[in-house]
Amino acid sequence: MTEEKLVRRISRWDLLAITINLIIGAGIFGLPSKVTALIGSYSLLAFVACAVIVGFIVVCFAEVASRFRETGGMYLYAKEAFGSVVGFEVGWLYWIVRVTTFAANCNLLLAYLGFFLPSASEGTTRIVLISLVVILLTVVNFIGVKESAILTNVFTVGKIVPLLIFAAVGLFFIQPENFSFANTPDYNSFSSAVLLLIYAYVGFEAAVIPAGETKDPQKNVPFALVTALAFCAVLFIVIQIVSIGTLPELAKSDRPLADAAGKFMGSFGAAFIAAGALVSILGNLNGGFLAASRIPYAMSEQGELPQIIGRTHERFRTPYVSLFLTATVMLFLTIQSSFITAVAIATITRLLVYATTCASLPVFRFREKFIGFAYLKNDGSIQPAFSWKENSPEAKFIAPFGIAASVFSLLLIVWLLTNVDFRREGLAILIAAAIGLIVYFAYQFYRKRFS
Repeated sequence: MTEEKLVRRISRWDLLAITINLIIGAGIFGLPSKVTALIGSYSLLAFVACAVIVGFIVVCFAEVASRFRETGGMYLYAKEAFGSVVGFEVGWLYWIVRVTTFAANCNLLLAYLGFFLPSASEGTTRIVLISLVVILLTVVNFIGVKESAILTNVFTVGKIVPLLIFAAVGLFFIQPENFSFANTPDYNSFSSAVLLLIYAYVGFEAAVIPAGETKDPQKNVPFALVTALAFCAVLFIVIQIVSIGTLPELAKSDRPLADAAGKFMGSFGAAFIAAGALVSILGNLNGGFLAASRIPYAMSEQGELPQIIGRTHERFRTPYVSLFLTATVMLFLTIQSSFITAVAIATITRLLVYATTCASLPVFRFREKFIGFAYLKNDGSIQPAFSWKENSPEAKFIAPFGIAASVFSLLLIVWLLTNVDFRREGLAILIAAAIGLIVYFAYQFYRKRFS
């Protein structure tokens, strides 16, 4: 059904741009100072550790995504591997991830806009600016997925160029005395820093959601995931080296990259990076908006949300009901939240969603290989004692050491979640999950009773 209602207009290079755009969002512009405040120069090691952790997860995503051609991403993977209830919860929670991520990034957008307009994050001005951003992205995504992809391509170039200039020029102004490894951080501080920093690397998963609008998604999605992460990991580590090496007061900065650029490129450099941050975050918001608006649509297509949510516009071929619903929630949540609060909730929930995709890899492989048991009867014939084989969607990409990557990813996710304060963020996520179950069973009851 998805194939008939949507059109495949996202090319391989569009998808790569979307994936890079989703990873390079707000995190790298705000977290270098936050993680430095926690563990100082050891933040470099945290950046490397995060790249490794996310690398294992991306490998799992690449194989699982190569089995599907429809819109839905992690929701479809979980539904296929573990059933409708788990699938719905994953789709529901990931939709919450996307809208809270939007809220976090939009708030950071206003922080960087404050470089040019000091009142951007205050009172009525803040509400007006948030509303304008949401309206702009709603219009672009309503007009068509190709138009959204073109805008994303522009934003991707617009964000990469300033970051590359920042990294390349800044390397020549590094002051070695700014690096200090004398005081080794304790376990809790380091693990908390890694958990926080995960936010800088995530976002890649949203690229798998619009598979129903992507050309040859079973080959192009794995390519985009692996290539984008490799590029971003190297860039992030160099950016952190420059930030520490050029800005002694990095731990106290609200706009770390702009402040660091001001040290070695003057006021023009600071303005240039601040403008680059605005472009970067806007691009990330657009990519996240595209992914978020497709999740309720995909769940409607699977019969787990009302059919009205799955409606597409006759002319533009976009899921306009899902899009407007998502935009409304994003607007409300952005106005009511702050950057750090939304980051914490989005990161924890995202890790839970990641775990289901990583766990689905061995499930799909197991289904393909497991046939059953048999025994030899007295007359020499073979009698099946137990036989079962369920076909999984065929994988177009086989991850090297895929089972090991899945197990290791799950262990790393569990380790990261042990650092969560469940009295705060955990409670909010449990409430959201409970609401998801109520929505799921209420709609199933309605369908059986009135359909």
